[in-house]
Amino acid sequence: MEEFFFKNRIPLGLLTVGILVVSVGVFALKGNLVSEDKVEVLEGATEAQVNDFVVVEIAGSVTSPGVYKMPKESRIEDVLVAAGGLTVNANRVWVEKTLNRAARLTDGQKIYIPSIDDHSSVSSASNYGVYQTDTAGQGSGLININTASASELESLNGIGPVYAQKIIEQRPYSNIGELTSKKVIPQSTYEKINNEISVY
Repeated sequence: MEEFFFKNRIPLGLLTVGILVVSVGVFALKGNLVSEDKVEVLEGATEAQVNDFVVVEIAGSVTSPGVYKMPKESRIEDVLVAAGGLTVNANRVWVEKTLNRAARLTDGQKIYIPSIDDHSSVSSASNYGVYQTDTAGQGSGLININTASASELESLNGIGPVYAQKIIEQRPYSNIGELTSKKVIPQSTYEKINNEISVY
């Protein structure tokens, strides 16, 4: 046996070196593939986090008020469910008349659900960003963009059926300026009606 190894030491040595070289090459190539895959996965996750979510705040008479990260196509109804639903003190009449549960969420949006005690005055609504109930602000002569019907909205200068529907779909509004910040109507149209509308 020793004589065999001695006579064939050169071929055996070359074979051993060859095996080592091939092994090192395979491991190096495998390592590169794993690294590239990891980079691609991380980049994909980061892009998805930026593009596929919106962050919104829901406050007032909900079970778990707070800031929520929601899928991009979520509706107001979805964040209401995420927040545990309405409390027993929530103003359900206001919710039914004013809140468009089917409206899409927008990044940075705040939704305030008033309690049954929040409708007592216009000032309280303004302080909390409440989209006013049907009692306060009556007789002001202004059209409430949070509660007006499509026909009432169409009575405004420059508002036709299309803009009226867009205004309804984007409810609620915390201030009238959101008509332009949410890109519901153009600035030129807003300037025609801003003295005729209110959010309460």
